[in-house]
Parts: sequence; C-alpha cells; structure tokens
Amino acid sequence: MTRRYAILAPGHFATDAKTAHGVIAYGREPVVAVIDPDCAGRRVGDVLPHLASQAPIVADLGAARAFAPTALLIGTAPKGGALPASWRATILEALAAGLEVVSGLHDMLGDDPEFAAAARTGGSSIWDVRRTPAAPIFSGEVYDLATPTVLLVGNDCAVGKMTAALEIVRAARARGVDADFVPTGQTGIMIAGWGLSIDRVVADFAPGATESLVLESARRGSELIVVEGQGAINHPAYATVTLALMYGSAPDALVLVCAPRRSAIEGYSTPTLGYRELIDVHEALLATVKPAPVVGIALNTRGLSDDLARAEIARAIAQTQLPADDVVRFGAERLTAAMLPAIVRRPPLRASVPA
Repeated sequence: MTRRYAILAPGHFATDAKTAHGVIAYGREPVVAVIDPDCAGRRVGDVLPHLASQAPIVADLGAARAFAPTALLIGTAPKGGALPASWRATILEALAAGLEVVSGLHDMLGDDPEFAAAARTGGSSIWDVRRTPAAPIFSGEVYDLATPTVLLVGNDCAVGKMTAALEIVRAARARGVDADFVPTGQTGIMIAGWGLSIDRVVADFAPGATESLVLESARRGSELIVVEGQGAINHPAYATVTLALMYGSAPDALVLVCAPRRSAIEGYSTPTLGYRELIDVHEALLATVKPAPVVGIALNTRGLSDDLARAEIARAIAQTQLPADDVVRFGAERLTAAMLPAIVRRPPLRASVPA
C-alpha cells in the first residue's frame, strides 16, 4: 500500500532535514504535509524551491492530519541518530491515531516500550529503517559479476552522494542504460523501498552486507549498478563505513562528490581534501585489492552563483583532467555521458599460487 507521508522536522526543515529533503525530491510515495512550526503557513517550494513541491508546512500533527497522511516520517538524521525528546509526544499522538511511524534514526523506536504499547493500542506500526538483518562475511562472489559497478565517494558527509547517484541513474536510464540505484543509508532505503543501512552493521560484516546489496542488484538484471556512498575517507568518525563500501561493493569505477566550499569536515577541524588528493587516496586504497579509477566529479555548488559554480567546475576539470559538473544545478546528462564509457568491468588482484 502506498504511504502518504507527513514529515516531522520541527526547527530543521529549512536547514538540515536531509531525510525529508531526499524523500520529497526522489521518493515514490507522496508527501502531503511537513510539520515545522518555524515555517508553518508556507509551502515546501516557498522554503526550498529546488524541491519543487507544493506540500503545505504546518505547525503540528493535528494540522497535518487534515491532509490525510497514513504515515509519520522522521525527517532528520542527526549526528548519533538519537530521537529528540521533544518529539516523543508527536510520535505517540501519531501512533494513537493509527499512523505508521517511519524512522531512520539509530534509536530503534520499535524497541521503546512506550512506543510499542502505543502502536498496539492504536493498531499502527513502526518501521525502523535502520534495523538490519544478520549480514554475511564478505565472500568475493561480487568479483565474478558481469555488471559494471560504480560507487559514489565524497569529501565529507552530507555533500550529495545519494542525490548524485540518483541523478546519474536517471540520466543513464534516459540514455537507454538500465541503471539500478543501490541504497546503503536510511533515506535511500525510504526512496527505493529496499536496501540496507551499512552504518548499523557490525564492522567485520559491513563489507559482506555491501556485497549482498550489489549481488541483489545484479540479480535484478540491471546493466549498471550505482552504489550510494556514505561518510568520507578522512572523516574522523565515519571513514570506516566508506572503506566498507569501497571493498564490499568491489567497484569498477568511482565518482567523486564534493562540496567545494567546505574547508573542514563538518563538526570537526579535520581539513577536507582537494580533488587530486581525494582521487589519489581512494585509488591507492583500492589498488591493493581491486583497482578502480575515479571517472568523474559531481560538484555540489549550492551557495555559489551560476558564474562561480561554472568556474569551480572548470577548476576541477583543469586540476584532474576528468569530467565534472553539478548534476543538480546543470543536470546529470553531460557528466553521465562522459563517464559511461569508462565504467567497465575490472578484475580484482589475484595472487599467483605456486604449482
């Protein structure tokens, strides 16, 4: 059954509610209202024109229910994934009203006794998107696939890796290539309706979980597998999930996603890396297992004028000799067309065994 979402993002919708933004922009199920008292009385497109949505923004769940939602979606993904205590009352109200609650937080709402009791009483349910099944150890089966795989990597978290992956998939399909988006995080799962949140998997099993997603995509018969990236390779907290995706997906090519205005990893003093440094470190890490080149750069030029955005794209091209573009601002067609010929199957390293 298709959900009709009311999205809960009080105080955050206009700024950092990236789960809300992703579901509105790319989700297959309609968003009928957003709950944020700070923006109440306006529409989504008034606050964030690039989302091109006319869904109303309201002050509370009572007002949102006038638009007949069937589910309440937690619209933010805060650091650490904890539920803000002030949101509990709205979630309890939704469950009592029979609305499904959909959450991508690390806090498992279904394990909360009060929420579980409210769901039973209200005849509703809770979908904890980050709840993961048992994952296997990496097997190497992914090395034998015939379908080329591309992984998105970036210069920080929340720079648009998921968005770039979805735009590349869309552009590839427009060119007649049956591309498949592989979700590895909570928002991607909500959009695609399948996948696994890699950051919830025990470290030893994260590459195997990633491999299982790529194998599932190949079983779907796709011609190109596009894996959503997570974290950043020099992120002090989240580099491990990036590395698990790099080894577990066994990519044939990488697409670098960068927010050029960031000089430091968000929330830390660690410097972000330049284009050439990022290319070198990612390619060097994969060179010892399954070599894969960076074949293009997707830039997030939000906050720059069109002229400055074009200048930054030209700088990236000049520094790397790779195709580059902002796939949201200027479309993904040119970048995708330039990259596709370079996304070909590449073998892993194989040790020679003495006779």
